[in-house]
This record gives sequence, C-alpha cells and structure tokens, in this order.
Amino acid sequence: MKNDKSFKPAVIYARVSSKKQVKQGSGLESQDSRCRLYAQANGYSVVATFTDDMTGSKVRRPGMDAMLKYLNQNKDTPHICLVDDISRLARGVDTHWKLRDLIAKAGGTLESPSVQFGNDSDSHFIENVLASSSQHFRQKNREQTISRMKQRLRNGYYVQARPPAGYKYIKGHGKEIVRDEPIASIVQEALEGFNTGRFGSAGEVRQFLQDQPEFPRPKDGVVPHQRVFVLLRTCTYAGMLDSRSWDMGILKGNHEPIISYEMFLKNQELLDGKKRVSNRMNIGDDFILRGAVACGNCGHALTACWSKSSTGKKHPYYLCHKRGCTSYRKSIRRDKIEGEFAELLKSLQPTRQLFEVASKMFKDLWDFQGQTNAERVKRLKGQITKIDTDMSKLVDKLIDSESALVVQKIEEKIEQMEQKKLAIVQKCENLGKPKRSYNEMFELALTFISSPWNIWEKGSFLDRRNVLKLAFKGRIPYTRENGFSNPKISIPFKVLGSNFGTESEMAHRGGFEPPTPRFVVWCSIQLSYRCVPP
Repeated sequence: MKNDKSFKPAVIYARVSSKKQVKQGSGLESQDSRCRLYAQANGYSVVATFTDDMTGSKVRRPGMDAMLKYLNQNKDTPHICLVDDISRLARGVDTHWKLRDLIAKAGGTLESPSVQFGNDSDSHFIENVLASSSQHFRQKNREQTISRMKQRLRNGYYVQARPPAGYKYIKGHGKEIVRDEPIASIVQEALEGFNTGRFGSAGEVRQFLQDQPEFPRPKDGVVPHQRVFVLLRTCTYAGMLDSRSWDMGILKGNHEPIISYEMFLKNQELLDGKKRVSNRMNIGDDFILRGAVACGNCGHALTACWSKSSTGKKHPYYLCHKRGCTSYRKSIRRDKIEGEFAELLKSLQPTRQLFEVASKMFKDLWDFQGQTNAERVKRLKGQITKIDTDMSKLVDKLIDSESALVVQKIEEKIEQMEQKKLAIVQKCENLGKPKRSYNEMFELALTFISSPWNIWEKGSFLDRRNVLKLAFKGRIPYTRENGFSNPKISIPFKVLGSNFGTESEMAHRGGFEPPTPRFVVWCSIQLSYRCVPP
C-alpha cells in the first residue's frame, strides 16, 4: 500500500486548552472529524491522530512531541499534517513559526481546512496576522480571567482551581469553599497540635497525617514532607486569602476558618524560628521510650537496639551509649524498663476528691471567661483603632519619602500591622462564640488527668508519645539498680498530688491548696488540644 503512488498518508493534530475541555466538551472530536472530512476530499489516508490538552503558547507538548517523533521515524514517506485551525497549532507568533520549522524538518507538510499554508511572502503575511490575532486572543483572555479572579478575591472568595485539603467547592456566589469532613477535622488537629506542642516538629505532623487513612496522599501512599510545610504555610485555613503574588496582600475570606489567624501566625514563627527539633526517624513502636528516658548515672538519653543472640534470635534492649559512664553499653531488657514505666504511670492518678475540685475549677474558669469577653472585645477594638491611626501616619511618611530603602521598610511595617489587625478583627468576631462546648473543650484534659495510663494502654503511637510529653517534664532518669528515680512530674500531677515519690504524697482529708488559675489555664491549653481520646 505504501508503495502505491496514490497513497498519501496524513496525521491529524488536535488541541484543547485544558483537561476540563476534554471531559466536558467535544473540541477534540470536532477537530478530528473536520480534518478527516478534509483528508477524504483530498484523497489523504489518515494513519494517526495526536492530541494535547494544554496551552498553545508552548512549543513542547506531549502530543506534539509524539507527532514529531512519528514523522522523523517515517521521514522516507512524506506525511501531510492536518490541523483544524491555525490557533490549534499555536497561540503565539514565535511558537507558530518554531513548530512550522520542526514539522518541515521532520518531513511533514502543514495543511488546514481553514487556511492555506504557503512559502511566499503573502502567505507568510496572512499566517503572521492570524497567529498574532490568536496570540492577542490568548493574552486578552488571560487578562480578563485574572481580572475576574482579583475581583472575587477582593470579595473574599477563594479562586484557585483546587481548594486546599479540608475544603471543597460548592455552588453559592459563583463557587465558594466549605469544610470537607473528615479531612477538615484531621487538618485542624494537625495545625492545632503543631501550635500547642502536641507535635514537636513538622516531621511529627507528617507522621500523624500518615496514620489518618482519610487524608489524601499520592499514589505511593506516603505523605511527603513538603506537603506538611505547605499545610502549615497556607493561610486559607485561618480564614484568609493569600493574594501577595498579585500585590494585594493577605485578604479576609468569607469561608469558615479551620484555625484562628493568630494561631496561623504563631505557626509561622515556630517554622521560621526553628524552635522545634526535626523529627527523629528512629523513634518507632519498637522502642516507645527512646529519647524520653535518661541514664540515671550520666544524664544522657538512653538509646535502644536489637541484639542478636548466638541462636540468631533478636532481643530488644535499652542502653547508655555515653563513653565514660559507669553504665556505658550495659543493656537493659526492654520488657523490664517498659514494664516499670507502666507501673510508674499507673501511680499518676489523683484521688476522686482532688479530681472533682480540678473539674470545678475548669468550669469556674469557663464561666468567668464568658463574662469577661465583652470587656475584651472593647479593648481589642481600641487596639484596632490605634493600628489604623499608626498606619495612616506611616502612609503619610511613605508619600513624603524619597529613599527606596525607607519606602521598603515602611511597606514591610504596614504589611505587618495589617496582619496584626486581621488577627485582632478575627479574635473580636470569635469572642463570645466558643467553637466547642465546655464538655468538648475540657473532656480530654480531665480524662488525661484522671488516668494517663488508660491513654497509654489503648492509644496510638502518637498518643503514647504525647503522654510522655504531658505527664513528665524532661527525660525520666533510670538506673539498672534502682529503676526510675526522682522524675520531674508535670504541673497538673504535681499540684493535684500523687502516691508517687517522696515529695508528692496524696492530699490529706484536712484539705489542700486548690489549683491556681495558672494551673487551670495550663491544663485547658496544653491538655485539651494535645490529648487524643483512646
């Protein structure tokens, strides 16, 4: 057939601008159909069709590259290259002529039902006009799209094609984003956990997200570290819209925030200040106490390892790896040290009377906080007024200044003040509107105080690591001879008392000093956010 002189092979190239047009439109099919009718009328035999679903401003495209490769492989047989319209080939003058040359070098001859391609000056002039017109249409369309997106941003609506994890689009005023459960709650727990210290690093946040089967992840099933940093840096979760790439700053959004803007700003400080240590990769279920227990002789953290016996069986051990220590490389069986830790944890349980008093203090603080919210709102509004005044003064200085460096510093200061104002405005709106009821806010804290052992026994790996952070201050000393000795117990258990140690006896019937407001605040902040119920 190919040796037949009447055989004129042809390939079709069709393009639409996006994957959405492939799914919802019929652009590729109509282009293919029109080119086939043209081929049939001219006696061409269509041997292949190549398609793209991307912008026409680029030279390199998967479908175009595949067609050029095919033409180069069959260079001995000249092919006709059919396009429905000049705009399907390219949306720019430079791109048009580059592709024109690549097709010619590959042995192809460009033809179209809409325009006649030639090599004379008149044909080139017409092609330039059409390609320039197509380029103008693309640029104008982009300008109009950006203009509409900017206006929607000013009106408080998210405009990106895909909302961040935890939100989804619904039809409202155009399209607006709302919480997407259960992913929204997972993201909220991750962001709040990083803010309060439940997760000591971005690595621990990633580990938490990895353990949540509902959280979206790539095909390999592993949540990448970069995904966590994007999550922590996204101000959309704080009810804001980031339009700094269009020199519009950070704007207040109409969608429901997952965390407060104040909490978002604190997370940025934690990330930028590097106050958190990186996640240890060798902390795992095999040795839950690694990094949390110290050698009682030298004070250095105990490490852990699996040791193989002469029979080939592996045995788990903790040991001190500090040279010069009397316990250097003297192993401690994992079952022994973790068993003793379990008994230590069981002892951290206050009496029912003390627990009831602590619960009452939580409730009193909750009621008092509600009564003082109106006064707090008044003070915050005064801060907003002062910020507006200070910003007006800075704007006046900005207008009068002729130094580029001074202008830059003033603009940075104004941006910082705007962010602070947004945080205060959001705080005013949220005061008097508790996100959770009293029971929801303090149930986890009280559950933890009543018996941390239950969470340790039934909770996940991260829950158990959080018990270590909350029940004790710093590493717990341990020696092979005496076991755990003189651990620094955290504030709640120290105030409530426990039956552990020489300096923390249970309270007598004669009474005790009730928990201070500072203790109650500490519990509400540290525990209500950090503990996950078993």
